[in-house]
Amino acid sequence: MDVRRHPLSGVTVVSLEQAVAAPYATRQLADLGARVIKVERPGEGDFARRYDTTVHGHSSYFVWLNRSKESLTLNLKDPRGLEILHRLLAGADVFVQNLAPGAADRLGLGTDGLARRHPRLIPCTISGYGTTGPWADRKAYDLLVQCQTGLVSLTGTPEGTARTGISVADIAAGMYAYSGVLTALYTRATAGTVHPVEVSLFEALAEWMGQPAYYTRYGGSQPPRLGTRHATIAPYGTYRAADDREVLFSIQNEREWAALCTDFLGRPELTGDPRFATGSARVTHREELDAVIAERFARSDADELLEDLEAAGIACAGVNDVAAFLGHPVLAARDRWREVAVPGATVEALLPPADLAGLAPRMDPVPAVGEHTESILGDLGHSPADITALRADAVV
Repeated sequence: MDVRRHPLSGVTVVSLEQAVAAPYATRQLADLGARVIKVERPGEGDFARRYDTTVHGHSSYFVWLNRSKESLTLNLKDPRGLEILHRLLAGADVFVQNLAPGAADRLGLGTDGLARRHPRLIPCTISGYGTTGPWADRKAYDLLVQCQTGLVSLTGTPEGTARTGISVADIAAGMYAYSGVLTALYTRATAGTVHPVEVSLFEALAEWMGQPAYYTRYGGSQPPRLGTRHATIAPYGTYRAADDREVLFSIQNEREWAALCTDFLGRPELTGDPRFATGSARVTHREELDAVIAERFARSDADELLEDLEAAGIACAGVNDVAAFLGHPVLAARDRWREVAVPGATVEALLPPADLAGLAPRMDPVPAVGEHTESILGDLGHSPADITALRADAVV
């Protein structure tokens, strides 16, 4: 695809990235047409390449996060490798890194050092708990951050906690890094000022914990773990149908409550029952209300219940597994799948969720380790003999 048609065409991003958070941020920049040069360790590359081998021998994480990038291998412990990186940074717009605590500074790639050597460059640092403060030197993985922010204490059932099934801390940090970089690019373009970007996994997920934080601080106790139920809304959650399948629905306002009672439950008198007269009352008497709903659900199978809830204007859904999600009619009808190449095969990938009218996103191949090393070094003026020598010395 011709990247000149994309909004970030002409923007070059160099990334020392691994795992999820930084690759997610830079993949979204690549989706918009930025040239993303992914710097990897010679031989092994980003360790996320080896998380699993489920996608034609490749990691599902890596395939998801690294399309449309160029892979350059560099040994940054060798001064020649570090100098090559600086030559790239001299012509780049953005530098993204999520190295282990202190690693960037030891390499001379901290924010202050980069500002002196590359004043136009926008550095973006993604860390676990921030680059300052008492936990700056701690490693942070997604589940650790889920635990530290209290998310795990909210997720699960009364019998036990559970991790969220996707890497929410990494994804949150990647999203804020992406939006921060876009803001910094805009500010540099309009005001001429360079603002380094810093995002931590902890603070990104802390923002997502806003509602339970307010609830706990001002309500005196934290929301309980209720599985698919909601701490402050009832009815809300999954209920079991006569065919043993689960159906989820929720009531968001009094109009929907009246429709549920009259059109679905066949119990219009419940709208005047003081136990259920307000949202707070329904939460207080949740068990009694759930018993009424369970009796209605026991009379119909899941498909019938979904049809009746829809007819009553009640938001509802069956509980899909991942295979059902992949075949979802909305994705098919809205043409959300595109073919993307991976080394030795192709995969079906979802389009980015933000559609820009008239602009197709970039959906280029997922690179092999070091696939673009020779072309990038050639662009920097290295001859084939130079590159052969660098390979012999394990610099690239």
